[in-house]
Amino acid sequence: MSTNTSAAAPSIHRRAVITWLAVYPTITAVLGLLGPTTAHLPLLLRTLILTVIVVPIAAYVLIPLLMKANAAMARR
Repeated sequence: MSTNTSAAAPSIHRRAVITWLAVYPTITAVLGLLGPTTAHLPLLLRTLILTVIVVPIAAYVLIPLLMKANAAMARR
């Protein structure tokens, strides 16, 4: 028997929206900051730099925060 008392996981559609809410603004901000600096680099290298920055921020910071906010809203 599980002792986890947290709310049920959000639907796949809600998780997709939460992920998008974390990823889109982060990509936009990083591109705004680094775009001019990396514009001369090949596309694959620019994408690598972008994802090395965005994925950890989204996966370890933003998505967990948004999931907690979603759970708090669901409890209301």
